[in-house]
Amino acid sequence: MTLPRAEPPVAEPLAGQVTGGRTAQLAHTGMRHGWTTGACATAATTAAYTALLTGEFPDPVTITLPKGQTPAFALAAERAHGDGRVMAAIVKDAGDDPDVTHGALIRSTVRVLPPGSGVVFRAGPGVGTVTRPGLPLPVGEPAINPVPRQMMRDHVAETAARHGGTGDVEIEVSVDHGEEIARSTWNPRLGILGGISILGTTGIVVPYSCSAWIDSIRRGVDVARAAGRTHVAGCTGSTSEKVAVAVHGLPEDALLDMGDFAGAVLKYVRRHPVDRLTVAGGFAKLSKLAAGHLDLHSARSQVDKGFLAELARRGGAGEELAAAVAGANTGLDALQRCAAEGVPLGDLVAATARDEALAVLRGAPVTVDVICIDRAGTIVGRAEPRGPRDL
Repeated sequence: MTLPRAEPPVAEPLAGQVTGGRTAQLAHTGMRHGWTTGACATAATTAAYTALLTGEFPDPVTITLPKGQTPAFALAAERAHGDGRVMAAIVKDAGDDPDVTHGALIRSTVRVLPPGSGVVFRAGPGVGTVTRPGLPLPVGEPAINPVPRQMMRDHVAETAARHGGTGDVEIEVSVDHGEEIARSTWNPRLGILGGISILGTTGIVVPYSCSAWIDSIRRGVDVARAAGRTHVAGCTGSTSEKVAVAVHGLPEDALLDMGDFAGAVLKYVRRHPVDRLTVAGGFAKLSKLAAGHLDLHSARSQVDKGFLAELARRGGAGEELAAAVAGANTGLDALQRCAAEGVPLGDLVAATARDEALAVLRGAPVTVDVICIDRAGTIVGRAEPRGPRDL
């Protein structure tokens, strides 16, 4: 049986209006978007809790994503257990993205807790548990990332207010065959054991066809230049995009969603210069650029802890700290170890990434600055503007 799929929203420009930035890029790819595991878990949780309070499963179930989109998801499974637990499930649709979790069945089982308990998350079968430091969750927690947790909390609160609940619930998220799927991810190396992670910051999976996405980056540069923009920002995702806007006050048509394709931005700007380029992204991704990688995807480049250890030494780290950085579980783990010792690893990565970007620009009249952030969007490293004349 073919299960129905939720249709992703399509951003339509106003008639006669040329748009740029992320919206234009996404539309220009011509590819179908999908939904994150976090969005699917939120929809399943909302359906299960609604059924727990009302006795009826909403099908389809509608949720609100962080940017305001309101997709509706068809239920793939539903069940009211006799012990007060209620389960609903959604099939993960990754759109045109080659996501290993495409087609996975995401289940949420909800039960009411005593008043004052709040929302408690559990890892069911197929969802991993954090066993090492350096991730955005403490050791021992289910691998359900902060944004999906907040989405589920918000929808539980809304459902409780609508149907007379207290909002005190346990949410157990599980994924059929999740442990098997996780073997095709980085989870085992990161110490996330037992299954996949529940991820997503926007709720939407953006399909990354290399050729389509690089073409969309070029279009973004062209639109910015045509609009007279002299300062553009290449951002690895929506969180770094928000930071670039907050820091520099850039308009939408000056924003380039470069994803993992830092090299595509730099090479096209080299041939079609703008006065100023800001590169903004997560610390781990930009540490790859600093190490000379132009494709930042996890399947094609990895964080080099030995390289980070050498940068830490340049920043004053002793051999004990350098060895700890070299053996860190993640880039974030390395960053936190250095921060605790007063070593500015974030700034060192940003400065090295900026200089690497200038090397790729090969003397083009472009001034570059770099902003490194953590997963919460906090700036953890900055590199001041530098141009070809400053080298």
